[in-house]
Amino acid sequence: MRHSGGVRTPRPTDLPVEAVIGDLRTALEQRGAAVLAASPGAGKTTVVPLRLLEERWLGDRRILMLEPRRLATRAAARRMASLLGEQLGQTVGYRTRTDRAVGPTTRIEVVTEGILTRRLQRDPELSGVGLVIFDEFHERSLQADLGLALTLDIREALRPDLRLLVMSATLDLDRVAALLGGGAAPAPVLAAPGRTHDVHVEWQPRSSRARVEDAAIAATQRVLARDDGDVLVFLAGAAQIRRVVDGLARSVPPDVDVRPLFGALTPLEQDAALTPSLPGRRKVVVATDIAESSLTVEGVRVVVDAGLRRVMRHDPRTGMGRLVTISASRASADQRAGRAGREAPGRAVRLWSRMEQATRPAFDPPEIALADIAAFVLESACWGAMPGELRLLDRPNPGALAGARDLLVALGALDVDGHATAKGRAMVELPLHPRLSAMVVDHRAGPDGWTACVAAGVLEEGDVLRGRPDELPVDLALRIELVEDRRRSHPQASGHTIAQVRRDARDLARRAGIEPVRADVDRLGFVLLSAYPDRLAQKRVGRGRYLLRSGQGAWLPDSDALAGEALVVIADLDGTRGDARIRLAAGIDVDEAVARVGQDIERRTMVAWDDDRGDIVSRVDDVLDALLLRSVGRAVEPSPPVVAVLVDAVRASDLRLLPWTDRARRLQARIELARSRGRLNVAAVDHGTLLAELADWLAPLLQEATSITDVARLDVSGALLGRIGLQHRAELDRLAPESYLLPSGRSVAIDYTRERPTISGRVQEFFGSAVAPAVFDGAVPLTVELLSPANRPVQVTSDLAAFWAGSWSEVRREMAGRYPKHRWPEDPTSADPGRSVR
Repeated sequence: MRHSGGVRTPRPTDLPVEAVIGDLRTALEQRGAAVLAASPGAGKTTVVPLRLLEERWLGDRRILMLEPRRLATRAAARRMASLLGEQLGQTVGYRTRTDRAVGPTTRIEVVTEGILTRRLQRDPELSGVGLVIFDEFHERSLQADLGLALTLDIREALRPDLRLLVMSATLDLDRVAALLGGGAAPAPVLAAPGRTHDVHVEWQPRSSRARVEDAAIAATQRVLARDDGDVLVFLAGAAQIRRVVDGLARSVPPDVDVRPLFGALTPLEQDAALTPSLPGRRKVVVATDIAESSLTVEGVRVVVDAGLRRVMRHDPRTGMGRLVTISASRASADQRAGRAGREAPGRAVRLWSRMEQATRPAFDPPEIALADIAAFVLESACWGAMPGELRLLDRPNPGALAGARDLLVALGALDVDGHATAKGRAMVELPLHPRLSAMVVDHRAGPDGWTACVAAGVLEEGDVLRGRPDELPVDLALRIELVEDRRRSHPQASGHTIAQVRRDARDLARRAGIEPVRADVDRLGFVLLSAYPDRLAQKRVGRGRYLLRSGQGAWLPDSDALAGEALVVIADLDGTRGDARIRLAAGIDVDEAVARVGQDIERRTMVAWDDDRGDIVSRVDDVLDALLLRSVGRAVEPSPPVVAVLVDAVRASDLRLLPWTDRARRLQARIELARSRGRLNVAAVDHGTLLAELADWLAPLLQEATSITDVARLDVSGALLGRIGLQHRAELDRLAPESYLLPSGRSVAIDYTRERPTISGRVQEFFGSAVAPAVFDGAVPLTVELLSPANRPVQVTSDLAAFWAGSWSEVRREMAGRYPKHRWPEDPTSADPGRSVR
């Protein structure tokens, strides 16, 4: 250890990166930016920052180095501090969202990538910082892309003296150099080959029927029996890792320790995986891609690689993100294999075929192409730039960009023009996804602030329950109660995660100025709707079946305690199915839902026909897109919708709901007969025409209607006369009179509904007349129906004179015998008409 200018510097090492330090110093001094390509084991993470501390252009300012993960951040800072023989927080410190170790003498600050963005938003000049190092940039996280774009922006506009260094193991270096150079010449690219030994690659493709976990256990058991040294097993996610750790713990020799390694573990658990094995013992570390390039696991001689990784994919069509397992790229596989050759020749066992290797992509896709970019868009807006104005290696998908903007507008973070609102600027101050930061900001001034903090902590960590996702309860309130009440327990609860949520919630409350009180799970749905206004869902027919406001279906098991809720707010939705599986949700009262999203609710006065009542009903509906949140009955008032519903009801009844009287039917027939004979040029009133033109003639008659009773009171005859107009009524009465005066002096209605117009009367009422009655100026003879004293037909004729002269004698003889008290003259033409027996 030596001192220089008050700065402790470590002795030279034999790490390969030492060979390019001189060129790197020159590049940063002369060009201000550089790209360093260094293979795993070259020492770039721990040596480069220390070697640059004495640079004249740095002065007494700090070096800020970004790492993609919290675990790598702590490990890198710890390693550099140990090289200096110091404690963390002296020359070297670190800072993550939840943890920090920095002091007034700290010159190298290792931070997670989001810390840089936060610092830039608060201090665009990046005061006190002379160099920003982007380590492991090949992982292409969204935060790293954004941080580099913002840093390039301030370097061009405010801080031309700020140095930038991008370090990567595998990457398209020319593109990065061009990006750093801007419009000028590309930044210098330096290469430091890693200190690696030969690694023999074996291909052991697993059967399509074999589980990944079983194949990994079997391969690990084989290499433990055959090879020396520790083993590093790469799997996709925490669930797979736990199953493999459990399987190996039951089958490995007693001198072998099996350790998991992934981001959600405690620092002690992570350290146990990274610490070298004790003499006489071996170790198997089962890890995610966290151990691919950011960390060094000492003692590893064999790598068993399942060839998988978990990434968050965003579906811009549904607005949902989901973790999916994909095949790792060829570059990723090479990185993993290299872990076996850091200290001696090693072996890499790949659980896929050589042929499949050739079909894999060369590099893993950048996160900006796959993930939810809502936070990226909000950060850009708060920076004062549209995403298209930033210098990025890759542009976001237009569909994902549009979806993110829509979400941020719905959350109130952006205005309709895409500019950040005051709420949006408050949201970026919180280290949360915009949904969750919106929830905390919305409730920080009210009684639900602490509930929002705890809910955000639970959702940010993923879940405080462990196990198969399909077997976990859906209710988010259960998780909140586990965090809030230390006396509560659950067989699947993760004590470490619950403790972390408690810490996160208190940190959020401190940042947002919220007093930790007591979370109110009864208000959870109301609080959650601030984060997920698009995820309000209403119960459909069938237990556990729901409809989102977008119109998409969702479901949860009918046995779940939440399955009977009328309304739920969904925090986690698996969008892989047509009807998405609800993973996390909370119930909400309809009044709370209306209060929370009232600005989006459309209040509709609905008028409809009720088949059960056989009448019209009216209600006021609160409609939120595809959801009918509330419906309240009200008195029916005259209106155009009422008229339309009544007209539809009459149409559906085929006009039978109209009060058709005999007079109305005869009038209809009179008009149609006059039209058919070409004697009246008026609108048709036949059944088909009346039905087809129903709205034209019926609607004006129902302007004050409120019930089917008003339809039953209509004057159908008046409506038909209205069809022909006042000027044609007299002509109709002349051509086709409504009645006929019998010889007896009695007026009878002419029945035009029969095949021929017909009049009816007792025989005696036609005595004294031999004239054939007719209408239409005598052109249409009337059919005469002669009735007995009992009003039964005795003869139907259209030629009365022929009847008197012909068959009357037979009728007379029969009637006289049956009704002897009535008059039955031999010559009815000479008899007086009348209805009396005399």
